Amino acid sequence: MTKVTVGVLFGGHSAEYKISLKSAYSIITSLDTEKYELVLIGITQDGSWKRYTGQVDAIPSDTWSEQNCVPAWILPDKKLHGLIEQHHDQLIRTHLDVVFPVLHGKNGEDGTIQGLLELSGIPYVGCNVLSSSMGMDKDISHRIVKDAGFRVPETVSITGKTSKEQLEKISVGLSYPVFVKPANGGSSFGVTKVADSAGLLAAVVDAQNYDSKICIEEGIDGCEVGCSILGNGDDLTVGEVDQIVLSHGFFRIHQESHPETDSENSTIRVPADVSSDVEARIKQTAKAIYSALGCTGLTRVDMFLTPDHEVVFNEINTMPGFTSYSRYPRMMKAAGISLTQVTDTAIQLALQSK
Repeated sequence: MTKVTVGVLFGGHSAEYKISLKSAYSIITSLDTEKYELVLIGITQDGSWKRYTGQVDAIPSDTWSEQNCVPAWILPDKKLHGLIEQHHDQLIRTHLDVVFPVLHGKNGEDGTIQGLLELSGIPYVGCNVLSSSMGMDKDISHRIVKDAGFRVPETVSITGKTSKEQLEKISVGLSYPVFVKPANGGSSFGVTKVADSAGLLAAVVDAQNYDSKICIEEGIDGCEVGCSILGNGDDLTVGEVDQIVLSHGFFRIHQESHPETDSENSTIRVPADVSSDVEARIKQTAKAIYSALGCTGLTRVDMFLTPDHEVVFNEINTMPGFTSYSRYPRMMKAAGISLTQVTDTAIQLALQSK
């Protein structure tokens, strides 16, 4: 049987670069090499593209770019349909049947890489250009989900320089505490919980280190719950619902000193400690949001569950984390679906879409 050639993209010019390395390692080591021929394509933090042929263990340790690399590019030319590698003075083309873009955050999860792959004519895992860009932008995704009939946190967005006085006028109607977030950020980088107006300007300035568009969101009383979804259209597989249990503060996955083994303030409970009726409602809401945002392939939908069991949309992750401690694979595993099954299904869905 002829193997399917899978280009695995990892790294990226993003604050979530190192998370991508860990996710890519998990995915690479889960793929069936009897079925798939892997072409590893790393993007450094400064945006350089490289074909990597070294040991997989060097990827999560971030030593991969030091050797066993040549410059490489995916070009927006459907006739090439693959990767161009530079070996000294010679250019070599490697055909790619499909790409798995294991890129998180800006320049990877926001529709940019998806647009390149569309132009290149190469099928790819995950959401398309529009749903990726909508999902990445918290302001836009909230507007779409609200129009679809679901509750979202009250939110105001700002761009450009602002003053304390302007912020106080903009945020009239929002009750403290509020959350200040980069509109196009991920993994809680640049997110601050603000207790009163005195801390608002500093939080906005910090968030502007990650994005030019900032969201100021109503704080929702309740716990965070999530759903992992795999599939297209009405044929969707949903993992077990998970639940974030906090001792204090807010959920800051990927920013702990040792996220693989501990957290300062949270534990993730899978399955969530909720009734079967509430669980069913959470799953149904997640699938409806997935559909409203036009998602395909795979996505993690994050929501809040209030004390009176109201489900409130938080955000959507169109390329969720796949690290050893990430929520998406843990929810799927709890439902009896291995990471190998997830990655295989995701690749087959991408191939079917071409």
